[in-house]
Amino acid sequence: MYILFGATVINRFGDFVMPFLAMYLTAKIGLSSEISGIIVTITALICIPSSLLGGKLADEFGRKKTYLIAQGGAALSLLPCAFLKNPVLIVVFLLISTFFTGAVRPPMNAIVTDILPPHQRQQGFSLQYLGINAGVALGPIVAGFLFNHFLPMLFIGDAITSFIACYLVWKNIDEIKPEHLKETAYSKMEKEEKGNTINALMKRPQIAMFLVIYILYSFVYSQNSFSLPLTAAAVFGSAGPGRFGLLMSINACTVLFCTVPVTSLTKHLKPLANMIIVGLLYAVGFGMLGVVHSYYMFILSTVIWTLGEILAVTNFGVYLANNSPSNFRARFNSAGSLSWSFGAALGTSIAGKFIHEIGLNYIWPLTFLISILGSIGMFCIFMIERRKKRVIDDLTDVLPRHQ
Repeated sequence: MYILFGATVINRFGDFVMPFLAMYLTAKIGLSSEISGIIVTITALICIPSSLLGGKLADEFGRKKTYLIAQGGAALSLLPCAFLKNPVLIVVFLLISTFFTGAVRPPMNAIVTDILPPHQRQQGFSLQYLGINAGVALGPIVAGFLFNHFLPMLFIGDAITSFIACYLVWKNIDEIKPEHLKETAYSKMEKEEKGNTINALMKRPQIAMFLVIYILYSFVYSQNSFSLPLTAAAVFGSAGPGRFGLLMSINACTVLFCTVPVTSLTKHLKPLANMIIVGLLYAVGFGMLGVVHSYYMFILSTVIWTLGEILAVTNFGVYLANNSPSNFRARFNSAGSLSWSFGAALGTSIAGKFIHEIGLNYIWPLTFLISILGSIGMFCIFMIERRKKRVIDDLTDVLPRHQ
């Protein structure tokens, strides 16, 4: 896990290109903002099929192999961009790199699930989440310097850090062959399944319900980058952009300093119980923005919904892992990424229409209601599973007496 943590920190620290993609397309190769917007949208959409493909390959051919191919392919595709002058070719290689990048997360999360028993998975996913944010906290500073002074190194540096991450995984992580995955099944819910992903999901309806409800959480969370900056501008005027930037810094600092304490405090709770709390934190954190006008209250709001973010990220993967067949772990993880992406897309499109038709101030009561609805949905799954476990326990007690 510490090797994976190190690989994640290095890789996300070197994620130089994507945060500056829109600026690079407009300022450096001269594309219009409209064309740049289309390309950035395509880079987001192209990750969906590649994530599904990465999940399938990781389950059928091996997590480590898929990770190395995906991460190495993403790095190799960036190198030509450092030397090419043709904008069309540069965009093509950027899209190829993005496609490979989309296939990285499913095998990585599957490796975490394979090597950790259920009682350690929350800590494992928390460590990965902390690694992502530690890298992201520092990487853009270096990327900004390279963007202005050594542009080719923006691509070369990104590729080098990816290769280092690949080396760490290649040298230190053992491949678990697909035929040996059943040895990593720690419970009945993790036993191997036959058939395709749809069949496996149908046998676990609670996972399908969980992913649908998670769309609601994603919808709400996406407002931190869409409706929140609009609200900051409306409330604080010309100071809005600067104050919004500070709120994002507070979000990042809260993640870095609170992930370990929050994980320690909640590790004894079931993942679904923590996901219920996520909805309540989102309801309070985002919902209060419709009635507060003090910047200190905006800061408090950011801390509250960030605590929800920490719980969501660290428990979502755990619940999926604990309920996924061992030979479908990466594919179920891909389905989770699809659920999040779908919610985020709905969050920006519907919120934009809602704000235009009804008004900016009313988006926050809407997020409150959706968050509460999501929390109720998670509670329903929790009660269904609890009742099912009680029935199984009762049957276990009765059967021996009959025998």
